[in-house]
Amino acid sequence: MENRSQWGTRAGFILAAVGSAIGLGNIWRFPYVAYDNGGGAFFLPYLIALFTAGIPILIMEFTMGHKFRGSSPLTFARLNKKSEALGWFQVFVSFGISTYYAVIIGWALAYAWFSFNLSWGSDTQAFLFADYLQVSDPPTQMGSLVPGVLFPLIIVWAVVLSVLFKGIKKGVEAANKVFIPTLVVLFLIIVIRAVTLEGAAEGLNAFFQPNWSQLTDPTVWTAAYTQIFFSLSICFAIMITYSSYLPKKSDITNNAFITGLSNSGFELLAGIGVFSAIGFVAVTTGGGIDDFAGAGVGLAFAVFPQIINEMPFLNGFFGFLFFASLVLAGLSSLISICETYILAFQEKFNITRTKAVAIGGGLSALISLVYATQGGAHFLTAVDRYVLTVGVGLGGLLEVILIAWAIRKVKTLKDHADGLSQIRLGAWWTICLTVITPVLLGYMMILQLKNDFTAPYVDGYPLAVVGPWGMGALALVIVFAVVFSLFKWRGGKETSVNSDKEVSG
Repeated sequence: MENRSQWGTRAGFILAAVGSAIGLGNIWRFPYVAYDNGGGAFFLPYLIALFTAGIPILIMEFTMGHKFRGSSPLTFARLNKKSEALGWFQVFVSFGISTYYAVIIGWALAYAWFSFNLSWGSDTQAFLFADYLQVSDPPTQMGSLVPGVLFPLIIVWAVVLSVLFKGIKKGVEAANKVFIPTLVVLFLIIVIRAVTLEGAAEGLNAFFQPNWSQLTDPTVWTAAYTQIFFSLSICFAIMITYSSYLPKKSDITNNAFITGLSNSGFELLAGIGVFSAIGFVAVTTGGGIDDFAGAGVGLAFAVFPQIINEMPFLNGFFGFLFFASLVLAGLSSLISICETYILAFQEKFNITRTKAVAIGGGLSALISLVYATQGGAHFLTAVDRYVLTVGVGLGGLLEVILIAWAIRKVKTLKDHADGLSQIRLGAWWTICLTVITPVLLGYMMILQLKNDFTAPYVDGYPLAVVGPWGMGALALVIVFAVVFSLFKWRGGKETSVNSDKEVSG
């Protein structure tokens, strides 16, 4: 087998995997999803989802990457030559995500700077959309580049590409050894401050108060599985890519449990911090929790600046800490997303890592300029919904069906993981992958496709936006996946592991 990069230490790999899993969604999505789906009661379906879908798929992907020593397309080609297109589908989903994810990190970087003078003023929502993003109307209009978005975006890509150029050990691993501990320290400071604010108890009560009756609602269980699925970076090609750099002797199952539980621990921490702060602003302004509880861009860039405005002292300092946390969480995730297609291009076309980073990362950076325009926020919303939500969900469903039912390799992967790990996989893992996960992912995807391909479309956007920027982007991902799977592997990499003998052995 060819020489390839490896992680320098086990801790380096775990920090990188955790860094990929802990992203913007942990901070601005999980707290509201839990609150909106039963509060404290939501943790029951959440934990069930973690142990029946999240960690089982994580173990599966760690095992695939470790056993077949390749990018997602190469791994799937070695599993079965006919399944290579699925690997490319996941890679191009990640490519699409990277083009706009960098822009959101740029927003956070700009807001970290705004924090020092509370530049967003008293009307934080108007500042976000009108003053900062300069959002176009109508939404179909691209408009001109917005300097306040463009310059932070350039900085983000400069940091990410410089890390990727340095390689796995000196670049990705070294960066995550700095980013993740710093992120945890910064966020702990924020949480400690948040829980000591007036009204924090009201916010935490709203977050943890269980509404057991909601557990009879199927959408609550779907929300739990969706949250686990998207927050662990599974089926993005990321974990297959990262685990392909593991040394031959690696405790795969233990690594997966550490990664999964660390991610969930951070989500719980984020929920405590966010709802303590929401309780504070609700009490201070005389509003209700529902007036401020939300998810996504609005929570991070409109509600939190309002919370920061109301803080009794050191507003700018805590504002900086919050947005710096978003930047660090975003950078570690973006690096992992980019690594998927860098390794795939490197192996498919037998080019150097430097050339793969320049081509893959450079092209993604160039495309991301579209989201730095006045219409960028509209386009971003559509691409995010179809490429991320639909694309990752569909890729995950096809992956599990392929492994569990089409080529029936669950036992092969189980034997490989058991041969290396302290924790042996029993019937629990097999049942989860062959029965529970495919059924639930299938149900999720039916609901998702029904919602996203029938009017009204995403956030009420017209088909003129959703069609080309949402559905069109997803269609391009599918087309590129098929086309790239038809190219021959240069250097004969697809035969460096005999797919039939190696998999069955």
